[in-house]
Amino acid sequence: MTSTTLLGQLDDLHAMQIDLLTSIPAEDCARRFHPQLASLNWYFGRGVYLELLWLREHLENDHDLSMRVEPLFASNELSLDQQCNQLPPVEHLINWASEIHSEHLRRLATPSALPDHPWLQHDRLAWYLLQEQAKLYEAMLTVLNQRSLQAQDQNYLCREALEPAAPHWETREISQGHYRIGARNDPRAYDNELPPQAVELSSFRIALTPVSNAQYLSFMQAAGYSTKSLWSDEGWQWLNLNGQQHPEYWRQDQTGGWYEVAINGNAHLPPDDPVSGISLYEAQAFCNWIDRAGGEFSGAVIQHEYQWELAVRTGVVSQTGRAWEWCSNGFHHYPSFQPFPDAIDSPHNGNENHYSLRGASLHTQPILRRASFRHWALPSDHHQFTGVRLVFPARHQWSS
Repeated sequence: MTSTTLLGQLDDLHAMQIDLLTSIPAEDCARRFHPQLASLNWYFGRGVYLELLWLREHLENDHDLSMRVEPLFASNELSLDQQCNQLPPVEHLINWASEIHSEHLRRLATPSALPDHPWLQHDRLAWYLLQEQAKLYEAMLTVLNQRSLQAQDQNYLCREALEPAAPHWETREISQGHYRIGARNDPRAYDNELPPQAVELSSFRIALTPVSNAQYLSFMQAAGYSTKSLWSDEGWQWLNLNGQQHPEYWRQDQTGGWYEVAINGNAHLPPDDPVSGISLYEAQAFCNWIDRAGGEFSGAVIQHEYQWELAVRTGVVSQTGRAWEWCSNGFHHYPSFQPFPDAIDSPHNGNENHYSLRGASLHTQPILRRASFRHWALPSDHHQFTGVRLVFPARHQWSS
């Protein structure tokens, strides 16, 4: 039997998704607000499909319901636009989902309702489904933020315009050594967090705080977006195609003051909050700007995900969770990786075009906030509330 605490969390996430859908007009539930994001209806239905796939099709060999909706929620010949356009009205979708949610909770709570299977040991499949629902809910909140961008008040005036601040960080040094990376004895762990690894890291200094809004504004005002030498070839090409020379959720009022567009509308940009909504290319250009300035922060680079995990695991860094943090390395699987629940539908296939993200955003559920959790994005993505943290050479390396 799945733990009652876990079942309660799953039930809560189901209810949160439904509350979100019922809080906005039905036509907006069916609309796509960003080319890389689906509609709210689709993310909600995708969560139902995943439960049908693993609890019924793969555990009980009952293909009926999952096969009916697979064309709408799994990769196939239909485009995402076609999938979203073929979904039923939101009220029908919610009624359908509510019946299935209730039945799945009943089965998970009843030992005899599901066959004996290794996936059920230590509630591992239930943890997987809960976290998939949490990720889908975060995606739904991202859609709502994109919705706000398209409905923003053009006459909004900042009461507290963001002011630039000279980049400066308190840092901590971590000595060269062998360190553990990855989850250990954690039933929540995704397959890409496993198995735990011993990795060797050189000495480095890590910033205790991510790059802030005020620090990033200094980069913008120093012509960071128009200085080609700060950008990689790919980044410069992306910048020219994208045409946007500020973070994704930043906008300017009529007086030139910068503010943020959030889910609930326009808001002040706190100067010390982490900058959010930048691509990896923008993060790299900022990093090059810091390095070029010389001095204490010469040699600045974007953190590797192992450096981040070590710093968080040992308590060196504690200010995380307001913006996903870009890492310098491509997303990859650890040695001896074993896909879970199944090789056919592993949460990520290790595509070399994606880069690792660590931490969490304001919209990330507590269940996903752990040192070993790994997320990913394309380097061009800047809609996922992504920021950056820098690392620097160890002091003996800098002084030499």
